[in-house]
Amino acid sequence: MTKALLLATTILVAAPFTAAAQSGAPAVDTVQQGVLVFEPAFFADGSPNTALDMIARLPGFCLDTGNNNTRGFAGAAGNVLIDGDRPSSKSDGLDGILRRISAASVERIELIRGGAPSIDMQGRSVVANVVLKRTVQIQTVLEANTYVYPDGHLGPLLQASWSRREGESQLEASLSATTDRTDDTGDGYRRRYNAAGVPIQTADLDRWDRFRNVRGTAAWQGLSGGGRLRVNGVLGWHKAENSIDTLIRTGAGRNERVENEGDEVEAELGLNWARALGERAELELTGLQRFEVDNDESRSFSGLNSVAFGGEGTAGETIGRAVLRFRPSDRWAFEGGGEAAYNFLDSATTYVENGVPVALPSASVKVEELRGEVFGQTSWRPDPRLTVEAALRVEVSEISQSGDSDLTRTFIYPKPRLQVTWTPVADHQVRLRLEREVDQLDFEDFIASADVDLNQVEGGNPELEPAKAWVLEAVYERRFWGEGALTLTAQFKRWEDLIDVIPLTGGFEAVGNIGDGSSSYQQIAVTLPMDRLGLPNARLVARATISQSSVTDPLTGEGRRFSGQIAFGCGINFNQDLGGGRWSYGFQHGCNLDDQVQYRIREVRNIEKEPFVTVYGQWKPRPDLTVRLDLGNATDREQRRERLVYSGPRNSAPLSFREERGTRMSPWLFIQIRKTL
Repeated sequence: MTKALLLATTILVAAPFTAAAQSGAPAVDTVQQGVLVFEPAFFADGSPNTALDMIARLPGFCLDTGNNNTRGFAGAAGNVLIDGDRPSSKSDGLDGILRRISAASVERIELIRGGAPSIDMQGRSVVANVVLKRTVQIQTVLEANTYVYPDGHLGPLLQASWSRREGESQLEASLSATTDRTDDTGDGYRRRYNAAGVPIQTADLDRWDRFRNVRGTAAWQGLSGGGRLRVNGVLGWHKAENSIDTLIRTGAGRNERVENEGDEVEAELGLNWARALGERAELELTGLQRFEVDNDESRSFSGLNSVAFGGEGTAGETIGRAVLRFRPSDRWAFEGGGEAAYNFLDSATTYVENGVPVALPSASVKVEELRGEVFGQTSWRPDPRLTVEAALRVEVSEISQSGDSDLTRTFIYPKPRLQVTWTPVADHQVRLRLEREVDQLDFEDFIASADVDLNQVEGGNPELEPAKAWVLEAVYERRFWGEGALTLTAQFKRWEDLIDVIPLTGGFEAVGNIGDGSSSYQQIAVTLPMDRLGLPNARLVARATISQSSVTDPLTGEGRRFSGQIAFGCGINFNQDLGGGRWSYGFQHGCNLDDQVQYRIREVRNIEKEPFVTVYGQWKPRPDLTVRLDLGNATDREQRRERLVYSGPRNSAPLSFREERGTRMSPWLFIQIRKTL
């Protein structure tokens, strides 16, 4: 795979074909070479249903929905804008928003590389901007979907959405409900060996799980107070249950049953108001309120022994944000503003062994954060082919804990960024970035938790500090054959205060800072149109990534990789449209070959998942009706986990046993019927 991509790199970089010479090529913005404009005609052969389908067809672009778990508004942004703005919601995923925008409502999609006038790049080097039509667009969509499994189980998914758009006025609503299972359902095995490699136990595993979701969204947009006001809301409920039965076949030990269940309710209300201040300036205000309630319970039974862990939590977030943008000319753009946020997590946990409560470190804690950020950035375009962006963000946060531990800490971090985008000739672009990144602390790490199925308990750690890194990144992009793209990426990070697992007094372990380290990766990504190879309206997308990292293990003092990092990963997607999009088919293949290694205090885990294959076929008998079939997990892949379990800390205690565990989830069929009214 890697050799093939390297060969493709050599050929395509030197290829004389230019995008402008192809009939299916996007238009190049005459003001700035970094902007490619994709009209609806570009997507016509695929007959897309939604804006999400169109985004998936952008050559050389990969959708990033952002991280909605990030506290604050700035760091949660994805890489797609709608009419130049990011959605004013965190709970409503970017992919879901794009799925509710019909392809017929899209005027064009702009692929912006390096910045463009009046566009907030959200700190990214590449974003896609979906520009909607200003004429009246009314749509009602109904979907009846279901997962079908070989044992006869069905996982129905019902969705409905309605929208009306006219210029700046928009009104939309959606509702979805599902009940299904995941790949945590299936049969498996567990084998244990002593330190000498002699088998000491074999067992069968019977894994079962179910989940249910109900979710509703609503949004209104219109003119108010001399500007554009958007109000959106989300309300959702989620419940999950699962169990694992371990049946001993040979060796010592008792049968065991582990049960987990939890439910969650979340609600969000967001507001965004933007107003032009003359021809060259704009003020944007954003407010957001989120609230969430979680309840979880885990139980383990083995003979007369029992373990129970319970947790209840309430979390919330309040955000206010203001941004002022000023563009004195097409060469210069300035932006400044600030954001304030209040976050909290109030959680209580209990742990009981054989009916006797066990005290855990930081079992009942309320974590609160007052968070502020001021920022300013300047974009300079001395030439249509060159963009330079300089930015500085200063983050201030005060995190306080009360309950089992009382502590208040203040963090102040400047986060500068310098980014240069250069298009020396048509179809060739180089992007360079130097930036200081600061991770956020996970409130869950402050509070005790447990993996009951592994008989493992983690204490909370109030002494955590955020991990920080200097990032240097270089990207080379080559456009070819109209719809083709080749991207080479190299990135290096120098880390401080990395977070992993550390020992605690009393025999517990917790998430904590383990020191400094470094990481890097190199990636080749190719979007290859197949028309010249005899397959019209077909495209192959391939990616290969090689990653390296180094950190000092907190127990052994020796160098190792970061926990959970995959050294080599790759993926291949293929699809072809026939009959003007009336028929489509394709496949996805995830070909990661390396294991994830997780380092804990008393064990080392190796996690391996066999490559997956998904095959699909789609039929559109009419423009308003789509029938699609997906065959997932076509190879019935096995997921394996190896545990090296020590009798104490792994740097000093002998190996107690080695455990191999493997499970399979059968293939599944997804049937989708989508009707536009």
